[in-house]
Order: sequence, then structure tokens, then C-alpha cells
Amino acid sequence: MKADERRYVGTKETISYVLFDASKGFSIDQWKNRFFLDVVKIDFTLNAIASIITQIWDIVDDSFAGILVDKTQTRWGKFRPYILIFAVPGTILTALYWLTPYFFGSNPFDLSKCIYWYGLGMITELMTTFRNFAETGYISSISPNPADKMRLFTLAEVISSIWENIPEFLMGLLIDFANSGTTAITLKTTYSIMGIICAVQAGAFALLYGKVAKERVMQSIKKPNLKESWHTIKNNKPMLLITVSEFFKAFKIDTGVTNYYVDVLGSAFLKNLVALPGSPISYFSYLYIGWVESKFSTKALWIFGEHEKDVTSILVYFFGIIGGKGAKGNYLKKWVMFGAFVAKDFIYKSTLSVYKIIPRMMQTQVLDYCEWKNGFRTEGATLAVKEIVKKVAAIFTNPINSLVLKSIGYSLTAGHGQQSASTKYYLFTMCTLAPGLTGMLGIIPKLFYDLSPEKKERMYSELAIRRAAKHSAFSDADISGEEINMNYM
Repeated sequence: MKADERRYVGTKETISYVLFDASKGFSIDQWKNRFFLDVVKIDFTLNAIASIITQIWDIVDDSFAGILVDKTQTRWGKFRPYILIFAVPGTILTALYWLTPYFFGSNPFDLSKCIYWYGLGMITELMTTFRNFAETGYISSISPNPADKMRLFTLAEVISSIWENIPEFLMGLLIDFANSGTTAITLKTTYSIMGIICAVQAGAFALLYGKVAKERVMQSIKKPNLKESWHTIKNNKPMLLITVSEFFKAFKIDTGVTNYYVDVLGSAFLKNLVALPGSPISYFSYLYIGWVESKFSTKALWIFGEHEKDVTSILVYFFGIIGGKGAKGNYLKKWVMFGAFVAKDFIYKSTLSVYKIIPRMMQTQVLDYCEWKNGFRTEGATLAVKEIVKKVAAIFTNPINSLVLKSIGYSLTAGHGQQSASTKYYLFTMCTLAPGLTGMLGIIPKLFYDLSPEKKERMYSELAIRRAAKHSAFSDADISGEEINMNYM
């Protein structure tokens, strides 16, 4: 029997998913680091200490969130309630995040501000954890047909990319206006207004998606605990390798290219200009995703998609230090480096579909692999274990990224464009060479990935037989239509 090739997801559901997916990208999250440095202003040492505490909390909340998601059984499904329940509270908490500077001053050592900032972050993280587990589980169970998911992912990426970057683009322009004094609107007001607008639309589309989408893959009656879920990951080689890769990825050292654009080249909007030339080619990249998937192994595409940026980052670094590390260095020349970063972004955009689609498909495949290998689905607990492993590494790396800024002499009070010459060089190094080299560590586990096309075909063929048998067994047992809808429709 071949894998189920029917198309399950209809037009209305597809539209709701595209809008929901775009709403998460329709944000100014790319500017959060500048919001922290330019407006909120918390001392780097305090930030490092608080980061350790919040990362430990992240591990704790992942542990019980995954188990609770897996144990959830309602008439609305297993994952849907979390998307619906947290839509409004998530909007409120996000609004409070962007309103932080209205409640506190700019003193970096204000403990009340620090407690508020990280307390709010911990609550938000808990809610986000539930939503992320639910969203990933939801999309993995939206259809038993892998091609259905590929179509959904591709449509979402292509269509949503048309407008999802608008706030990020506009924000770069507004930041430059505020820094130059061109407008009377302050940075604080700019971040707050834009942040709240983005939060409200994200909450609205989450409600729409939660109302329309359906779960179609029958869930397991058996609900393993976290300890048993560790065992399922051990037996799930593809998931184990993804988890190990995420662990290595967490050790990536990167202070952010945005800081380089603002503090060295003197323009936040330059980040948007860099992205413009490659934008048209990004749409064409989705035309060949089916072809490359048929010609190359998932392992090869996974390695290329995730590490192409590491290689080009290293190349940009060596181009930037032509002329030396002083005043004649290319890294200080705005339009010379603009060309280098445009070339880097163009290469990235021309292969964007590989970077975007392949990991998403892999995530749904390894969750199906768990069902195939173990006989039951554990989306919540499995994702929890994966996140825990990644966040154990982040306990060390997140404080390091903060302390690196302090060690290179970054000043929270220097003002726009006033960092020292040595700090500017290190800002360039820490957004090119450092992330490029440390990011390459993630290649190691990818080399052992072996979920081949043949194995996937056999997996989905056998899963189709099992799922049909389960559905037939439930029907023969005269289970009510409402219960069948809960688990299968």
C-alpha cells in the first residue's frame, strides 16, 4: 500500500495558515537587541546573571509543558486549545514588553527594571513554549500526507514573504530618523507603537488559525512521561541528530549584524537596503525546491541550507579586513561593505527555499518517524526534550554573548555612532568571523543523518496501513462521531 496521497487541507484552512505564518514574521523582533541596547538599557553583567536564571527556567517550563501538551485530550483536539487560549494573553504580554521604557528610566543598574524585564520574559517564555509545541504538533498532524505539508509550507513562505518584512523594513528607517533627529518621535515611542501593532495582528491571526485548522492524524492513547520520551528520542536517530545539531548550534557566538550596521556603519536602514537586491530572487528559489529535493539527499540540503551563511560570513570578514584593522580597513567603509553584504544576502536569498522548507519538513518527518518506530506519537514531550538540550547549551552561551559586548568595550551611554575604534572592529568580527566559525560545529551530527527517500517511502506506506487499521478499529467499536472528529478529523 502506498503512502496516503490524498489532499486534506482545503483553501480556507490554507489561507488561515498562510496568514498565521505571516503574522509571526510581521514583527520587529529583528530589532529587539537594539531595543535592549538603545532604550531599555540593562547592565551587561546583570543581564548575564539574569540570563542564566531565565535559561534554567526555560528548561523547567519545557519539561512540564511538553508533558501537558501530550496529555491534553479535548473535544477541540490536542493542540488547538493552546493556540486559542494564549492568543489574547500573548498579545497583552508582548505589548507590556514594548512598553517597558514607559515604566522605568534609563539607569542600567535599576534592579526593579531588571526584575520586571526578566520576570515578564519568564512568563512570556512559558506561554511561548506551550504555543510553539502546540503549533509544531498541530502542523505535524494537519495531514497524513507529506506532500500536503510541503505544499502548505511552500505556499506560506512564498505568499507571506510579500508583506511579512514590512515592519522590519519600516523600523530600520524610523530608527535612523530618530537617531538623526529628523523626527520628533523618540526611539521609545517608535518601538512601542510598532511593537503593539505587530502584537495585535499576530494575536488576531492566531485566533483565526486556531478556529479553522483541523487535526487529522489520530493521536496515541499511550502518553509517555518525560523519561520515556528521552528513550523515544534515543530510538529516533533522525530526531537525535537534529537535537545534537541544535545543541551545537546553541554555542554559536554572535553579537548581531544589526549592531554593526548601527554602531559602525551608522545606519539601521542599511540592513533593509542590503536585503532589497536579493528579494526578487528569493521567490524564484521556491520554484525549484521540489526538483532539488528529488536530486539531492535531505542530509546534503540540510547541511547546505544551514551552513551556507557560515561560509559567506567568514568570506565577508576576510574582505572586510582588507586595508587592516584601523581606519583604512574595508569594514569601516559603508558602501564598500554594503556591496559585500549584498553579495552575501543574494547568495542566501537564491537558496532561501532550501533553508526555509527542508528543516520544517524534517521536523514533521521525525515526529512521524517516532510513531512509526515506537507505535505512538509524543510531539509535546519529544519537542520538550529537543528544546531542553538546546537550552542547556544556551545557559552558557547567552551570558557569553552579553559579556562579549562588555569585554570589547561596548558602552550603553556612548550615544549613536560613538563606540571606540577597537569596539567597532570587534563588533564587525563578532558578526562575521565568530558566528561563521562557531556555526560550522553544527555540521558534525548532520553528516550521520540517514532518513533516505526509500526509508521515508516505506515509513509512510506502513503508517498509512496502521492509521487505516486504527480508524477502522475505532469505527467498529461504535465510537461517537464527536470522538472520532476529535482524534482524526
